[in-house]
Amino acid sequence: MTTARELMSEGAECVRSSDTLTTAAQRMRELGVGSMPICGEDDRLAGIITDRDIVVQCVADGGDPSSTEVDKLAEGKPLTIGADDDVEKALRTMIEHDVRRLPVIDGHRLVGMLSQADIARRMPQRAGELLAEQSAAPSNN
Repeated sequence: MTTARELMSEGAECVRSSDTLTTAAQRMRELGVGSMPICGEDDRLAGIITDRDIVVQCVADGGDPSSTEVDKLAEGKPLTIGADDDVEKALRTMIEHDVRRLPVIDGHRLVGMLSQADIARRMPQRAGELLAEQSAAPSNN
């Protein structure tokens, strides 16, 4: 059984829930990523913010990303995968929720991120199936 911990990218950096969307966008640019975990002041995962969220939910509506805090876009309980969960569970979660990356937690601590690219590098057959499933369904993300 291959686990999320074996395939994930370690050392995920967070933006704070009190950071502005501009700060989040700048951090994404610096790190070369399209999304970042959101951590509260207690260092617990509070959500995920994507570059698309910033554009669609703020900029496109005429909002000001330099004064809008990240937590304004964090909705509900974040979707995660346990570090020791089977990668098959991660794949099912990605397909069911039409997401391309999942925060990996160990207890309540964020330990990494698992993306389609991480799976493709180590399990190309499964990644192809994942992409086919996601391409067949209409995206709402």
